[in-house]
Amino acid sequence: MQEWDDREIIEGSKTKGKEELAFNQLLVKYHERLYWHIRKIVLDHDDTDDVLQNTMIKVWRSLADFRSESGLYTWLYRIATNEALSFLKQKKKKAFAPWVDVEAQMSENLEADPWFNGDEIQLKLQQAILKLPEKQRIVFNMKYFDQLKYEDMSEILGTSVGALKASYHHAVKKLKATLNHLGPILSKE
Repeated sequence: MQEWDDREIIEGSKTKGKEELAFNQLLVKYHERLYWHIRKIVLDHDDTDDVLQNTMIKVWRSLADFRSESGLYTWLYRIATNEALSFLKQKKKKAFAPWVDVEAQMSENLEADPWFNGDEIQLKLQQAILKLPEKQRIVFNMKYFDQLKYEDMSEILGTSVGALKASYHHAVKKLKATLNHLGPILSKE
């Protein structure tokens, strides 16, 4: 079976008898990208699976109502980002601890995570990214790793392009300062 494009997925979701097929096509096309987007926010594999499942439930319930005011990809990222941020807020509330403690716990979990397959430099980079303020961390991940355009990020996050550029610039500056002893790993700007 040939992979559907976004327009076919949206049309299929609104056609009686094709809803499940359209959703399956959406999963084939976007599951892995959304997994890694969420994973960069919550870091833990099991937590990522939970957030991704919640994301897909919301998508399933809303896909037929999607109005194409933004791109399907942008819409999916917005839902995934919101779900990941909600998850982190709940995790913080459950921990009854300041964010620094949750961040330290996430950093420790990353080191022990059997699903993390990065080398020492990647681990240090992820730990440094964790120390960024939440918005800068998300903007950095979306721009650096996902290579999203600022205009798409603006739609996803509901923030102006100028504010996103500033957040990314500040994030890169902080990461370079933190990782200056590791060499030019952040030279992609």
